Amino acid sequence: MKKYISEFLGTAFLFCAVVGSGIMGQNLTTDESMVLLVNAIVTFFALYFLITAFESYSNHFNPAVSFVFFLNKEISVNTFVCFVILQILGAIIGVLIANIMFGHEIIEFSDKARLGSNIFISEIIATFGLVFFILISSKEKVALVVASYIGAAYWFTSSTSFANPAGTIGRMFSDSFAGINPENVIAFCSAQLVGALLAFLVYKYCFKTN
Repeated sequence: MKKYISEFLGTAFLFCAVVGSGIMGQNLTTDESMVLLVNAIVTFFALYFLITAFESYSNHFNPAVSFVFFLNKEISVNTFVCFVILQILGAIIGVLIANIMFGHEIIEFSDKARLGSNIFISEIIATFGLVFFILISSKEKVALVVASYIGAAYWFTSSTSFANPAGTIGRMFSDSFAGINPENVIAFCSAQLVGALLAFLVYKYCFKTN
């Protein structure tokens, strides 16, 4: 039971931080580069402390990561399905809490379009990198690896590295800097799963030792 609660709570706190910091940044400045910097820094710290804090229980917070752990036979199909449901619910709840805290409508839909083949290729690359580096990293260093990678990928990917299907679904409920138009969600999630699968295949056939 603890691992399921961990996935829900961890994902909720993560996307409350992601969306909340985006809204706070917008409230403080109209300079989008500064908003992105604030968003990246807060996401770095949120990922690091959440992955570290929940290490003894479960700390995927991402269906793409759980998908690869399932393919790698580290979790069962039932656990995988439960994780994904709880991650999606957690992301949505986290976003709604951020909306409430910053005086937005509790439920709102983003009109922030994220379109173009370059954007979707960016999500494939972003998710590939995230999953691949998780797979080749030691358990002791994975929190720093994930936080550092996502913090950097905010800046070197044109999509600002969503790299998380649950977060993508949750973020459509935020009409803010961190939001995404609901019409773009399916394409983003599909690109993320492609990236995760490619990362697993590279790991399995080139790096896995047993």
